[in-house]
Amino acid sequence: MKFLFATGGTAGHINPALAVASYLREKYPDSEILFIGTPDHMESRLVPNAGFSFKTIEINGFKRSLSPKAVLDNVKTVIRLLKSEKESRKIIEEFSPDVVIGFGGYVSGPVLQSAVRLKIPTCIHEQNAYPGITNKQLAKSVDKVMLTVEDAKKHLEPKNEPIVTGLPVRGELLTKTKAEARKELGIDGDKMLVLSFGGSLGAAPLNDAMRSILIENSNTDSVYHIHSAGTNGAKYLEELEGEGFEKISDTVLRKGNVEVRQYIDNMDVCMAAADLVIGRAGASSLSEIEAMGKASILIPSPYVAENHQYHNAMALVNRNAARIIEEKDLSGESLKNMINELLSSPELITEIEKNARAMAVPDSRERIAEVIIYLAK
Repeated sequence: MKFLFATGGTAGHINPALAVASYLREKYPDSEILFIGTPDHMESRLVPNAGFSFKTIEINGFKRSLSPKAVLDNVKTVIRLLKSEKESRKIIEEFSPDVVIGFGGYVSGPVLQSAVRLKIPTCIHEQNAYPGITNKQLAKSVDKVMLTVEDAKKHLEPKNEPIVTGLPVRGELLTKTKAEARKELGIDGDKMLVLSFGGSLGAAPLNDAMRSILIENSNTDSVYHIHSAGTNGAKYLEELEGEGFEKISDTVLRKGNVEVRQYIDNMDVCMAAADLVIGRAGASSLSEIEAMGKASILIPSPYVAENHQYHNAMALVNRNAARIIEEKDLSGESLKNMINELLSSPELITEIEKNARAMAVPDSRERIAEVIIYLAK
């Protein structure tokens, strides 16, 4: 069998596609797998590094402004779109796939539309509770639509009934027990552990709100706290040094039971050990929180398309599987109050953990692969 994947732009689109492709390669070693992406985004590095064949097309999104520059850019985008559809059709005809799978990003549009016109079986996967523009359009014509959460269904007009498959989670996140993780981190079993992060680059509003909390927690013995300031957080670490935090390395500070890092490179261990997770509401992060059954405070980024992180977060909040603070309401005080409310009520944390775990789809890879194989055959 031949599988053609189209995805790109962010790790949230690319990594789930790679997880499914890896599973298909493992189950069907004689199959051929090809990815189509863009030459200047993350997929151009991540896909070849995962050992998959990779071809590129030139495509980008439309600007939502009426400024002269935006209008000119959108004219160029239309020209690029027409060219990308030709390129997509050529790649598809040469590869002759049994099924074409879209995992989001602008690149999915021309590839899946070309496959539909060529009458090749098609399917897409939508990671977010509020679908992106590309998948909203594709849902009307592809053969199967797969969703991470049921909530996305009300925003689509699909040709066929959507299937909830969940979102694949990295396997290493599911293998570490809480006791093992805490032992690895050198944390006493009785104390609560808070884990906070704003993504790989960091989130300045979260860092700002967290500053007073980190300083206060560093002077108490009641809680452990690991915070990631992000790779853009070098200055933030310098400022905390002025508050008495000790420099353990160029990227790690420590004071009392508080550790501040620029980047968390053992997230599987830290999340497994945590009692409370604080962070953004990207689809991949939420799937990991659900799979590990963690209580969380979610601070959705308001800077993403269609404000989709807010909708992602509310899918959990509406099921009492998380708490939310919108960035416009975020402050050191509001965050501290919510942290204290949760940490002072183990029963509430246990209930939230149970509800989060109930939302998990542990066999997501298999469910998605089953749809793909069905179409291929």
